[in-house]
Amino acid sequence: MARSGAARRGVAIVALAVFVAVLAGCSGESGQATLGKRVDASTTTAAPTTTTPSWQSYAARANGATIKIYDAPSDAQPKMELPNPWVYDPDYPDQTIPQVFLVEKLQGDWTQVLLPVRPNGSTGWVRTADVTISPNPFHVRVELAAHKITVTKEDQTIYTGTVAIGKPSTPTPTGNYYLRILIKTIDPSSVYGPYAYGLSSHSEALETFAGGDAEIGIHGNNDASVLGSDVTSGCVRMDNAAITNLTKQLPLGTPVDIQA
Repeated sequence: MARSGAARRGVAIVALAVFVAVLAGCSGESGQATLGKRVDASTTTAAPTTTTPSWQSYAARANGATIKIYDAPSDAQPKMELPNPWVYDPDYPDQTIPQVFLVEKLQGDWTQVLLPVRPNGSTGWVRTADVTISPNPFHVRVELAAHKITVTKEDQTIYTGTVAIGKPSTPTPTGNYYLRILIKTIDPSSVYGPYAYGLSSHSEALETFAGGDAEIGIHGNNDASVLGSDVTSGCVRMDNAAITNLTKQLPLGTPVDIQA
């Protein structure tokens, strides 16, 4: 989950182009980690077609200085307008992140996208001309009861491993989300491990966490013995070597399905 202002002041963030990421915190050990620079993860632009395979997903990156989100294509006024790029840390207003969404549906001049806002699973419509659409063959699935994460590329499994999840009082929320931000931590021995992906989801048990909006993340860890346990404030912890390898492959906008 997001950190307090004091923790944020210890962050060294570097703005990078195209798809970039941020942690939504949620370790069970608030204040024990300082996060670092965001990491670029770009993809090749291409438009979806009617022959899209079942494993193919698409990300939409906002093109303009803002992106207007509508409840329906027929609406005259947007329900919200998001800045692009947006500021992750108020203490570093010059370091910004492009708005990236997971595409849900294409409908002519309009694209329906999954939104990184409360309530979890919220969607909206954007004008297709206002975004750049990029294909993505990767998919992440987290099975909570099995404490298992599986990553696929096309129809092939490229990683499976054991994870730690939210404790009963702060469970990891189930649903369909996407990778929104990636952070390289300053201290890889911290509770977050070497890297942390921030998801489009938020805790349903916590309204805030360390001054932030209680966003959910997938990150490394500082104690491999907790893998397979219910110990976090909602985030998913995984093997450090595995998440380091995945950061070289998974672009932002990758779908993440969290199942009970």
